[in-house]
Amino acid sequence: MRRVVGIDLGTQSVKVAVVDPGGNVVSSAVRPYPVDSVRPGWAETDPQAWLTAALDAAREALAGADAPPDAIGLSGQMHGVVLCEADGTPVRPAIIWADTRSAAEARRIAETLGDAELARLGSAPFPGFAGVTLAWIAAHEPEALSRARWALQAKDWLRMQLTGEVATDPSDASGTLLYDLVAGAWSPAAMQACGVRPDLLAPVIASDAIAGTVTRMDSPLVGLPVATGGADAACGVHGLGLGPGAGALALGTGAQLSSVIASPDPDVTLRTHTFAAVGPIGSAYYRLAAVQSGGLALERALAWLGASVDDAQAALALGIQADDPIFLPFVAGERSPYLDPGLRASWQGLSLATTREAMLRSVLEGMAYAVAAAYAAIVESGASPAAPLTTLGGGSRDAAYVALLANALGIALRPSSVADATVVGATRLAMSALGEAMPPVAIATRGIVEPGDGRIVAERQERWRRAVARDRGSETE
Repeated sequence: MRRVVGIDLGTQSVKVAVVDPGGNVVSSAVRPYPVDSVRPGWAETDPQAWLTAALDAAREALAGADAPPDAIGLSGQMHGVVLCEADGTPVRPAIIWADTRSAAEARRIAETLGDAELARLGSAPFPGFAGVTLAWIAAHEPEALSRARWALQAKDWLRMQLTGEVATDPSDASGTLLYDLVAGAWSPAAMQACGVRPDLLAPVIASDAIAGTVTRMDSPLVGLPVATGGADAACGVHGLGLGPGAGALALGTGAQLSSVIASPDPDVTLRTHTFAAVGPIGSAYYRLAAVQSGGLALERALAWLGASVDDAQAALALGIQADDPIFLPFVAGERSPYLDPGLRASWQGLSLATTREAMLRSVLEGMAYAVAAAYAAIVESGASPAAPLTTLGGGSRDAAYVALLANALGIALRPSSVADATVVGATRLAMSALGEAMPPVAIATRGIVEPGDGRIVAERQERWRRAVARDRGSETE
């Protein structure tokens, strides 16, 4: 009756699941927490809210389990940073991946390091990455930096709260812009460019190593060993059991296109990211095109229009119309392929005849075109994933949206009902830490969605591209 616990610390909620050796979720619970934006472009969360939510969800998940668990695996949102004291007390709120305040620091770091060094880091500097955020903190909140003993990733801070031990893994380290993928170690050049003290960074160990035992007495998990864990995108790849040449499209708060590669060959254009996969240092890698303007844009647009997800899906089911407005979904800037934190959302082509349904439809359409632009960057980088492309997450449940995506990307999609790839990926690491194997999550698909007659999509997608180009041109003038 071996059982393991997976904790997936997401952007807006935490999921805790108890999983059996076959990779099946026995019980689970979810708890939300807010993302605060006290100024335009800022995105922060109180880490204590993560801890409270995780412990509460763990109590519910364990209460519904059929046997006590034997170990814990962790997954967490990438890129952000938690500055904390030696005992883990945060010195300020966590700055998360969606934060864009550090655009000036990103430009300076890019100029300082140059393309050759950035290729070793796997990414161009972008606001929200830990190294870039730490450069902003050094310039604007030096007293906070001086008080800090550690600069940790989200899941690593949570593990420290549970165990008192500090560590990170290759997948999260490679998402900080401070880790040399080729050397498999923290980069002295990157730390210097970002103004980061080497002693702020956690030791890097294997994702499936035992990184401590829960000692927190108010936790229902006390006494359990905890695997190091991994970044959410990497745990999703691991949960699906993807090997070189395979890929997946995850549609959630953002959208993530991943393609597993055999070596850390960089995207020389730096329009996509090259990250370490979970596992031992230097064992595996994947190319990622990250889209910030996924569910985050939909959430904001629904709030502006006083609408629901059902309203938006119903509007899309009516069919895209040639005179629908064009929506640019960049509520928090955009990463792949534009690497432009200054991009902003807008509707274009509104008229007296524009209906609420047309505006809602255009939001989903704009999100799909943003994903298509990221997919094109993956293909052009030489890491094209095999078709059909497994598609998962909340956005994969709507047939009309998946059909729109297939036309926009020009590739067959395999929508999956998998809801637990990331948390199962974390539990696979926990089982490995116990010296045992767990199969990847079973992919139950709803058939293959081939691109159809996409003439109206192709025409409107080109209009969307031109609108983005105009906006980017006005930003640089």
